[in-house]
Amino acid sequence: MGAADWAARAAAIAVDGRAVIDGQRVEARDGQRFDKHSPIDGRLLGSVVRGQAADIDAAVRSARSAFADGRWAGKAPAVRKKILQRFAEKILSARDELALLETLDMGKPIQYALGVDVPSTARTIAWYAEAVDKIYDEIAPTASNSLAMITREPMGVIGVIVPWNYPMIMAAWKLGPALAAGNSVVLKPSEKSPLTALRLAELAVEAGLPPGVFNVVPGYGHEAGEALALHMDVDAIGFTGSTRTGRRMLEYAGRSNLKRVYNELGGKSAFLVFPDFGDVERAAKTVAGSMFFNQGESCNAPSRVLVHASIADRFVEIVAGEVPQYAPADPLDPATVMGALVDATQMKTVLGFIAAGRDEGARLVAGGHQARTETGGCYVEPTVFDGVLNGMTIAREEIFGPVLSIIRFETEAEAVALANASAYGLQASVWSDNVNRAHRVARALKAGTVHVNQYDEDDITVPFGGFKQSGNGRDKSLHAFDKYTELKTTWLRIDADKP
Repeated sequence: MGAADWAARAAAIAVDGRAVIDGQRVEARDGQRFDKHSPIDGRLLGSVVRGQAADIDAAVRSARSAFADGRWAGKAPAVRKKILQRFAEKILSARDELALLETLDMGKPIQYALGVDVPSTARTIAWYAEAVDKIYDEIAPTASNSLAMITREPMGVIGVIVPWNYPMIMAAWKLGPALAAGNSVVLKPSEKSPLTALRLAELAVEAGLPPGVFNVVPGYGHEAGEALALHMDVDAIGFTGSTRTGRRMLEYAGRSNLKRVYNELGGKSAFLVFPDFGDVERAAKTVAGSMFFNQGESCNAPSRVLVHASIADRFVEIVAGEVPQYAPADPLDPATVMGALVDATQMKTVLGFIAAGRDEGARLVAGGHQARTETGGCYVEPTVFDGVLNGMTIAREEIFGPVLSIIRFETEAEAVALANASAYGLQASVWSDNVNRAHRVARALKAGTVHVNQYDEDDITVPFGGFKQSGNGRDKSLHAFDKYTELKTTWLRIDADKP
């Protein structure tokens, strides 16, 4: 479809903003709603339920009832697998609808919503469905007169709170292992991007997921999100978002029932380019593509580029030359590669960071301004700063926008020290043709994922998470089951004298 086709579909779309509790679309208990506008051009998409503590409580009670009576947890793993596989198929069958909702909701280009977000969401659900009947329990090597069994059991009710940058993908990373393990889930999507989460819950029920197993309550973080994190009958919280809010999640756990809290938080990922890497152009083009993808609204965006002084001028020149192809354009045009920021508040935040970069002495190489002002949307030019120092605001703070900071270094030791001098530790990248240096630096970097001579590799089979203030636990891969299951040891005494 072309831009005109997507625009026509967008004009005709009808948004159902009701919550999904116990398998049914419902209004908030107090009837409150909030308006949802698109960052593409400010159009009103519709109104969405503004969930409060009473709505969260209803969803948790529904989830607990579903867990307690075994309608999902009690099913054989092979049965859960088939239902989740159907859920993944339903997601793919609704591909156009989900992609359009995602683009209208948070501004990403339709080509990526369609080609990345929807298939990745479906693959995640399908992968965990396939994994569920292939995880075995254990028998401990005890003495012959006893048997010690180690079993992995679902926790119960999982609260999931996800951000607005990849609404479906982030939800699937948590829904996949949580549901496959037999838990019930209450999902609170970001108030900035709730639409696909609500539709996913409907598709899950259509696929055969029992009512109450997957509930969605939209609303604001300080209302619905806080109520979910404080709820005494929620066993764990899977959270992705800012480090500031992640701290609150831990605080809420302490104030309530000491529920498990798994935080996937911010990043300020370092991208180290050494002079012995022979293809400076590939490194420069890779960092531009990775940084400006999804409008820079990615926690793992390589926003700090550390380049050896001897190749820095050439590197900056190439990156600057890449900027025009990432100029913001209509997200509903399949040719667009950079869309709108999620809302006016985020746009103002990004522009504020750009102003701070200028004020603190960094050299603006490209971009730096609001774009497409005539549309009424939320667009910012892809922006590149050179001459950045690691102590500057734009090098320390997570901007969550298309702003790239280039820092020059002289020695390997200096590069590693600069890269690690951050509160975050989500991802990093090392570019070197010297295998010894590549291994040495990769091991020295404090990050959950270190890429070598690339940045874009990604797969559901590989764990994702960070060191330091980038969070705890891991999303993706079989390791994610550790977050949503409990290990139980059962001892059995074997009496050899009894028949």
